Formats: sequence, structure tokens, C-alpha cells
Amino acid sequence: MSDILEKILATKRDELAVARSRISAEALRAKAGDAEPPRGFAAALRARVEQHQPAVIAELKKASPSKGLIRPDFDPEWLAHRYAAGGAACLSVLTDTAYFQGAPDYLVQAKAAGLPVIRKDFLIDTYQVAEARAWGADCVLLIVAALDDAQLRSLAEAAVELGMDTLVEVHDAAELERALALPPALCPLLGVNNRNLRTFDVSLDTTLSLRDAVPADRVLITESGIHQREDIQRMQAADVHGFLIGESLMRAPDPGEALAQLIDHPLQAG
Repeated sequence: MSDILEKILATKRDELAVARSRISAEALRAKAGDAEPPRGFAAALRARVEQHQPAVIAELKKASPSKGLIRPDFDPEWLAHRYAAGGAACLSVLTDTAYFQGAPDYLVQAKAAGLPVIRKDFLIDTYQVAEARAWGADCVLLIVAALDDAQLRSLAEAAVELGMDTLVEVHDAAELERALALPPALCPLLGVNNRNLRTFDVSLDTTLSLRDAVPADRVLITESGIHQREDIQRMQAADVHGFLIGESLMRAPDPGEALAQLIDHPLQAG
């Protein structure tokens, strides 16, 4: 585990203690139960994949620890609508404040575009899963590098119990083996992050090297390093049709137009 990941997880443990002091787990689960029913996050991606179309999770990311501020003019509702117009199947919203300048409110605002939304954060406790549902998330990210096997299963089960999907993220073959120990119902979406956790180098070969080990009952999502249409074409030629794309779109004047050009999709009005 990288030093930055260790630091982030320590911060998450502190944030959890504060959150629990403000609202009990029982009260939070009640709020989660009152939320609008989940939209089908995995189903939306699978529908595109089955048609061999790019199934894009478009990310709303204001900043990152490695790149600093990415988009100063950050309007989540406008960005979400532009992504919808550009052909996104789903949205990813950073809710971490300390390292990514995200916020729960950003997820709430992004829901206005009508697309399924994933809470992208560093989840280590089922309390955070309930938070995600209370805020309206339809899916949660589970990072294998941040969790032991018992935690991974517990969080996945908590998400499914609340009607959400999971995107389980791996970086290498060992992590992939751990993820695939979960049944498809707990791990319908398998994300391969092309960024090396230790060096932070990015290579699409990471996804390509793991592709054949991913069974057909999981939707494979390649994450990081998608910058141009040739990257999309290279992945699709290898039968990889799921994409999580953020930074390259966030830096564009109109992220929706940039997405439409990237995946060769007609830009919709609005």
C-alpha cells in the first residue's frame, strides 16, 4: 500500500469518528431507506457493453493529490448535464474533501442529470456505505488495496442490501484474484486502475494484461489513462467496452463536448 493511501485511510478513520458522533448508524440507515430508489448503475453500463458501445462512467473531479486543482469552475449540476449530453452512461462523483476537494453535496447535485451515480471515495466501513445511499448514490467504489478480504465482503454485502451496485477496483493480478473471490452479485463491475499505486505511472497495458482473467459475468471497466479516441479504440479491439474517464474531460472547456468527441457520440442538446 502506498504512503498516500495509508495517509488517506487514516484520515477516513478520523472522519468516521466525527460522522458517527453526529448521526448514529441506525438513524443513517433510516435516511438511506427513505432515499429515492437506486438507479441501475451496473445495468446502464451492461446495456452499452452488450451493444459493443463505449460504456462511460464520466467523473466529476475538482482536484487530486497528485495533480492539485484540476477544474476551478466546478459546477456539478452543469457538468452532469453536459456529460449526459455527451453520451455518458453513468457518473462518478468524488465525495472526499480532504484530498480531492469533493463533497457529498456534489453527488446530490449531479443526480439532477438523471444518470446513475457512484460515490467515489475511500470506503472502509459499512457506515460509509449507508452514507452513500442516504445521499442518493446508486453504486459505491470498493478499492481492494485499501481493504482486507473480510472488509471487502462486508462492504459489498452492505451495498447490495441497500440496493446498490459495487465497482471493485484492482491494480494487479493478486488484487484481481481477491476481487473475483466475491460472487458476481457482490462484484458485478470489475475496475482495473491503470495507475500504479507505488510509482503513479499510468499504462493501459495494465488492463490489457488482466483482460483474459476477467470472466464474462463481470463488466470490466478500465480506469485512468484514457485521453484520446485511439485509446478507446485500442480497448474496444481487446473487447474492453467499459471506461471510467475523469481528468482529461475535466480539463476541457466543455466536458460533454469532449466526451462526445472521444467516443464518437452525437452531442445532444441541453
